[in-house]
Amino acid sequence: MAPRALTEPHPSRLPPDHPRRAEILAAHAGALAAGQAGYPDPGTGLFVLTAGFLADRGTCCTRGCRHCPYVDEP
Repeated sequence: MAPRALTEPHPSRLPPDHPRRAEILAAHAGALAAGQAGYPDPGTGLFVLTAGFLADRGTCCTRGCRHCPYVDEP
């Protein structure tokens, strides 16, 4: 896994200047704390998997998940 907390997505997946970053991180943190597999995206309503759920997979699936705990590209 990448050397960062599960609560912090890689900047290539959720840029620091994303207009809904705070809402997204709050929804993700709430889902992580509740042990849920994911949460509805605040902007689109689409279901987004949490880093905790993805970490249980064991490897990256290469589908570009927002909270992938394995991605660590520069």
